Amino acid sequence: MAAPVRAVLLTRQWFDRRDGVELTFWGASEAGPVKAVFTRQEPVMFVTRTSVVETGRRKSVALSSLDGRPVDAVYFPTQRSLLTERQRVREEAGVVFEGTIKPHDRFLMERFVTGAFELEGEGRARDGYREFINPRIKRSDFSVALSVLALDIETAGFEGPLLSIAVAGHGGERVWIIGRDVPDERALLEAFVDHVSTVDPDILTGWNVVEFDLAYLERKATQLGVTLALGRGKERATVLEPRSDQQPHVAKVPGRVVLDGIATLRSATFSFESFRLEDVAQALLGRGKRIEQGVDPVAEIQRLFEHDKDALEAYNLEDCRLVLDIFEKADLVGFATERQALTGLAMDRQGGSVAAFDNLYLPRLHRRGRVAPDVGFGEAVMSPGGWVMDSVPGLFENVLVLDFKSLYPSIIRTFKIDPLGLAAPGEDPIPGFDGAEFARQDHILPELIEGLWTAREEAKRREDAARSRAIKILMNSFYGVLGSSRCRFFNPQLASSITRRGHEIIRTSRQLIEARGLQVIYGDTDSLFVHVGPSGADACAEIGATLAAELNAHWTEHLASTLRIESCLDLEFETHYRRFLMPTMRGSEKGSKKRYAGTLGEGEDVRLVVKGLEAVRTDWTPLARSFQRELLMRVFTDQPWRDWMAALARSVRNGELDEQLVYRKRIRRRLDEYESNVPPHIVAARKLGRNVREIRYVITSGGPEPAEQPHARLDYDHYISRQLAPAADSVLHFLGTDFATVAGQQMTLFG
Repeated sequence: MAAPVRAVLLTRQWFDRRDGVELTFWGASEAGPVKAVFTRQEPVMFVTRTSVVETGRRKSVALSSLDGRPVDAVYFPTQRSLLTERQRVREEAGVVFEGTIKPHDRFLMERFVTGAFELEGEGRARDGYREFINPRIKRSDFSVALSVLALDIETAGFEGPLLSIAVAGHGGERVWIIGRDVPDERALLEAFVDHVSTVDPDILTGWNVVEFDLAYLERKATQLGVTLALGRGKERATVLEPRSDQQPHVAKVPGRVVLDGIATLRSATFSFESFRLEDVAQALLGRGKRIEQGVDPVAEIQRLFEHDKDALEAYNLEDCRLVLDIFEKADLVGFATERQALTGLAMDRQGGSVAAFDNLYLPRLHRRGRVAPDVGFGEAVMSPGGWVMDSVPGLFENVLVLDFKSLYPSIIRTFKIDPLGLAAPGEDPIPGFDGAEFARQDHILPELIEGLWTAREEAKRREDAARSRAIKILMNSFYGVLGSSRCRFFNPQLASSITRRGHEIIRTSRQLIEARGLQVIYGDTDSLFVHVGPSGADACAEIGATLAAELNAHWTEHLASTLRIESCLDLEFETHYRRFLMPTMRGSEKGSKKRYAGTLGEGEDVRLVVKGLEAVRTDWTPLARSFQRELLMRVFTDQPWRDWMAALARSVRNGELDEQLVYRKRIRRRLDEYESNVPPHIVAARKLGRNVREIRYVITSGGPEPAEQPHARLDYDHYISRQLAPAADSVLHFLGTDFATVAGQQMTLFG
């Protein structure tokens, strides 16, 4: 028998065939791509033993529902026939178990296959890959470097003609431009498809590559009668439209993963003021695109195509290079592969925390003799969110932040919160909230989290940032999953037993701190902000460390003596703000929530941290954001600010800072879909005469105008009253003055 073949899972598909369901898995091995095909598979769902089933092959199994009812398995020749019978049984009996799991997902999860697999069987050589038919398959921890090809197309708008295509990465760099390298659009598409087939990458990537590049190429190929055969077995690439505005487009390229730069960064929890390629590249790489900012990009690309094709090539190719360098800098391929290995989610899947929970939990539940209901079985009742304390507004000196490390996962581990443990709490259970009780021993989720916790500590020790990030995101998603009505395990008792326990822990910790004579000025879900007052940095650090140690000792002793459980809670002294601002809610004397600013360090090492204020909000102008940051720094470091503020207001009036008065807003729908109460950015976008994803605009004496086009004089009164004044007054309120007093009168007299 041939030696086993190990491969990293790339793509998965299922097909209804005449003789059953066919499953196809593509992988990347050390010897090249492999394709594993499993034929005559029978999709399965479960029904209660008393339910009437009209179609399918029914089989008695030693399984029961979470509430203890015996169930039977029902197998079907096709997935379509399963879904039809599922709907009928659900309408009649009200409940079906696991009837919506896709066949390829169930096949993998029941074998605990997540990120890689091992095949045993005879493989046949195909054109560029090896194919296995019904091999033995099992889980593997194998890894291999995946090859990446970035692509970027240039067009005269989404509805206009195709001008050029560039690629970079695996197989080298190429650019095809119509009129220079190829005669027409058909030849351009064919050259691109041939190149992808020849260099044979594992991953295709780009910036907005699914919604724009591949969607455009698919539509163009259809118009020209060309097959967009980008799949590894010459299969056609397709882009699936989302069912709702909240869902993403999905690219299907059998044998190749499509990783969009924007979506993958978001999944990895990267945050930027704007996800335009220019802005992300500048932030991560310190360089940007080859078209001057502020010009109309569509018009400029058209000009380059007509008059300077070499410059167009350089621009087109640089976009590919930027994407590749961003992927390397942020280790996005590492993140995507680690996320798949941890969760079993397809590498290109965005979101999917509910599906990830299913992949991990269901096979372990089955081995405990239970099955789970379909999504939507039971009443959707919302549970409370994290506790956010009413803040004490003011300017403070020396504020310490104490943070419970991964509070919700720690609560799940400590109090054994678990769907199976809730369904079968047994004798001597651990109390939860809303009447919930949890088994001390027979549970699944606490052990899952404990394993992930250990794996993350090991990843941090090895400085494996991609794996550490993927584990953190997964662990923190579990509460949200249990609190979501889209989860088959949704139960308000589960979510409430997490959040209300969190409320209890934070409130009690606050009381213990204040019993020591210190003031807690704010608390948010898992953090407490403690005001120390005048003191040195070393003394503050000692106070913070002492508080954390004492509170950890309290919870260890308290939980052992009252509930006979071991505490996994871990409070850390996280941050020391030398100066700190907790603002009021706008138009109120009440302290705000999730909005504050403070400085870390001293002297030349001082650093400003801002949360939730105008300075970090992308819907405010660059001037308002930088103005507030500068004001905060001046106030926190006792520098003069009155004359500076008045001078800046005059500069605005004199038109000296117009380039910083540009609003930027993302547009999520077609412009003609906005019918009433049309916001300013849509008014401006309509004046461009085309649909755009993002608009840069200004407010002028004639209303909103696109920033890239000639426009009337800016409405400086708008910027003064709607941008600078609010940004300043959230700080000046505590200094006994306001923006109008400091800068308004001078503007009136001399502006």
